[in-house]
Amino acid sequence: MIKDNLISILHEVQDVTKFFNLEPFDIYILGGSACMLGEYTSRATLDIDFVDLGYPAKYGKVFLLLRDYDMLDYQSTILSPTYKERALKLNEFNFLNVYILSKEDVAISKIIRLGQKDIEDLNEIIPKCDKQLLNKIIDEVINRKDLFDSKKKEFIRKLKIFREMYNV
Repeated sequence: MIKDNLISILHEVQDVTKFFNLEPFDIYILGGSACMLGEYTSRATLDIDFVDLGYPAKYGKVFLLLRDYDMLDYQSTILSPTYKERALKLNEFNFLNVYILSKEDVAISKIIRLGQKDIEDLNEIIPKCDKQLLNKIIDEVINRKDLFDSKKKEFIRKLKIFREMYNV
């Protein structure tokens, strides 16, 4: 998906929200979509990942537009509890509050997989990151009490590889 298509989809979400007279809401985008929107990497992506903030049922009509994309449950997603503090608001949306995760938060969220595409993304992102902040986020993720245990264990296992690859 190219950046313009993603922006267009998000504008449709905004338009539907207005059409149904719903209150504006926050949406936090991560993964490859955040990389593309934040210009953290040059790779295009076909998916949109966003954090499920426990949206009320009244927004169901809005989220039908995003039914082909991934709404990620916080308890199963590698995120720091403070990710919202670092998220960047996209100012081109005047009704929705569309945020992309910081490059550091996106980088840390990719550790659990470390697939080929993730490594390619990390190779572009890590040189732009604040390593002290990366370590702070890692500590926050490890200390989460609400992260599924299986996810935390896999994160810690892959973290060793990540630290060796990127000297973090």
